[in-house]
Amino acid sequence: MSIGNLLKRLSFRQILKVAGVMLQNPLLIYPTLKATRRTMIICDLHYGKAHHKNGKANAFRHALWNILICQTTFRITKNKEKSVNWAQKITDLHEKLAPNKPLETAMDLHNNEIGRKHFLELTTSFEEEIITFLKDNTQKAKKVIDIKEILDHKDKLVYLLEIDT
Repeated sequence: MSIGNLLKRLSFRQILKVAGVMLQNPLLIYPTLKATRRTMIICDLHYGKAHHKNGKANAFRHALWNILICQTTFRITKNKEKSVNWAQKITDLHEKLAPNKPLETAMDLHNNEIGRKHFLELTTSFEEEIITFLKDNTQKAKKVIDIKEILDHKDKLVYLLEIDT
């Protein structure tokens, strides 16, 4: 979905919320958009449309998105914590503005967090190394059927559906 289409679906109050977050760090807007676009390109290349479902490819996408936001904003902030906090703020806001069912939201938030944790380990890694690392972790992802199960997998990606990729 394009940013324009997303904005059309938002209420005035939601648009104000997005604007408020963006105005807090205007220098991070472009790197965040760049990371978002790159994430979609990589996921389309490796998983086709499967990353739009709730399977392992979706877990990969959420983790990658957070890593790339952290990496691209780190070039500006020069501070890992600031980049991680920004990525969390943006991706949490995304989950609020494009709500899913509670289990899907919990899965997305968890996989976003896993991505930010991996960023701290992979800060200086190249894109191909990150993709390989995440693909390995995606293969080890755990299927969950309720929110409580997500808590049992603090260091692993989680997913809801078995989907052929």
